[in-house]
Amino acid sequence: MPQLRLALNQVDSTVGDLEGNAASVVQWTRNSVEQGAHLIAFPEMMLTGYPVEDLALRRSFVEASRTAVRDLAVRLADEGLGEVPVVVGYLDRCAQVQPRYGQPAGAPQNAAAVLHRGGIVLTFAKHHLPNYGVFDEFRYFVPGDTMPVIRVHGVDVALAICEDLWQEGGRVPAARTVGAGLLLSVNASPYERDKDDTRLELVRKRAQEAGCTTAYLAEIGGQDELVFDGDSIVVGVEGEVLARAPQFEESCLVLDLELPAAAPAAPSGTVDDGLRVDHRVISSEPLPAYPAERTGGEAPRMDDDEEIYHALVVGLRAYAAKNGFRSVLIGLSGGIDSALTASIACDAVGAGNVYGISMPSRYSSEHSKEDAAELAERTGLNFRTVGIEPMFAAYMDSLALTGLAEENLQARLRGTLLMAVSNQEGHIVLAPGNKSELAVGYSTLYGDAVGAYGPIKDVYKTNVFRLAKWRNRAAEERGETPPIPERSITKPPSAELAPGQVDTDSLPDYGVLDRILKRYVDGDQGAAAIVAAGFDAQTVTRVLRMTDRAEYKRRQYPPGTKISPKGFGKDRRLPITSLWREG
Repeated sequence: MPQLRLALNQVDSTVGDLEGNAASVVQWTRNSVEQGAHLIAFPEMMLTGYPVEDLALRRSFVEASRTAVRDLAVRLADEGLGEVPVVVGYLDRCAQVQPRYGQPAGAPQNAAAVLHRGGIVLTFAKHHLPNYGVFDEFRYFVPGDTMPVIRVHGVDVALAICEDLWQEGGRVPAARTVGAGLLLSVNASPYERDKDDTRLELVRKRAQEAGCTTAYLAEIGGQDELVFDGDSIVVGVEGEVLARAPQFEESCLVLDLELPAAAPAAPSGTVDDGLRVDHRVISSEPLPAYPAERTGGEAPRMDDDEEIYHALVVGLRAYAAKNGFRSVLIGLSGGIDSALTASIACDAVGAGNVYGISMPSRYSSEHSKEDAAELAERTGLNFRTVGIEPMFAAYMDSLALTGLAEENLQARLRGTLLMAVSNQEGHIVLAPGNKSELAVGYSTLYGDAVGAYGPIKDVYKTNVFRLAKWRNRAAEERGETPPIPERSITKPPSAELAPGQVDTDSLPDYGVLDRILKRYVDGDQGAAAIVAAGFDAQTVTRVLRMTDRAEYKRRQYPPGTKISPKGFGKDRRLPITSLWREG
């Protein structure tokens, strides 16, 4: 059978940085060529970054993308890299589609191009457009209607983009119909907890349906709240794993494949789902036999806690770097949330670029102040203490606040202090709120909710403890100092805004709370279904009403890394003004 050396480049890209993304393609193409690749691929919308959101509706951006892909083809040839075909994603438009109501203006397309010898051999657009979760592709794109196939060294390679594999029908069965020897899908599928297992089973199933070896190339990096975890996969026709790239790392997966020879007559006509075959011959003769030195292999897999922690680190690192920030600022309370946030920050941007401030009040315990200082010592982050008592006393003398207003004043003084230091010194403030607190409104607007980014925004409180324990355990296994003080993990959670206060004064136990929230927030279950699952009816009603009332707070919370199937933000869109109440 013909041989083909495939290079899958799971690399990062930045939305809008056409020049930088093109330079990355050139760099990784050179690396692939040096390793003897015969076909090179890059992720979905590599040239523009993903997702571009409403930039897709801006004609100037679409035209800049179209120009960039043409220029890239010429540049690859000029630099001696034009003899190997390169598949790269970009933003295109469909010239044939007639404008109509409900269609995105300008008919943009989520597209990819095959570049070879200084030109564009073939272009194609995503056929299946996702319109769920964080995806709004019906808003932005018109679908492609072709079945793209390229013949490379005597092998017919069918091409697809992301959702083309996730949905039934379309290009997967069409790959079998056209007799492809390889199905190559380029993707920018965001990370979600446990998605790696789902993805593997999907690719195995699609390979069997397509009747050919299937390569799934994924993106790495972060964009706003989304994280991309890599984990590119190549499976054989029976679903056996041939190669698997590492998670959360840029890499070039190079693999020698033996693939069926293309039929003498090129496929043509209309196939599954009405797709029109678009077949281009790049090289029709098989390569002379060569030693298959690139066997792929499988990168080590991460366990669940390690995987989530790495996603949080990558998300924060990408957000800071791509927005031009080199340092971050955190209010250190001595509690578990700020401790985990600080640990993630140190791993993301380096402890020397992390600045922590302890801001004790009259209600702050000695052990909390000690734990904040110990965290700084363990991690090596920059640390200072600024007491808020004089400011607090001045407000109280003027306003004589009591109860919740008095408690929230302390949080707001701390928020103001953090923003003042941020303005003065140029750090971005990190908000340490977790998903449990955001759900029930257990945070103070313009207080602990201030910041530019919320690294643990999509992490339930019970998982905050799990991740803290994992991070300490990982440090011990490497012979390093665990970053998080043990007392921050073991002591009862408390906002310390009143004498003797603990979280369970206002909330159910987090073990119960989080299980209810997972059903209500992540699972969209109503009160009756949650009670039927064995939860106390009064507790369920209370939690759900707290969650509903806090919608206006969540809208004002900063962005943060998404790790669950339904994070607060684009995943979950509920009206702020609503009189519907569960239960």
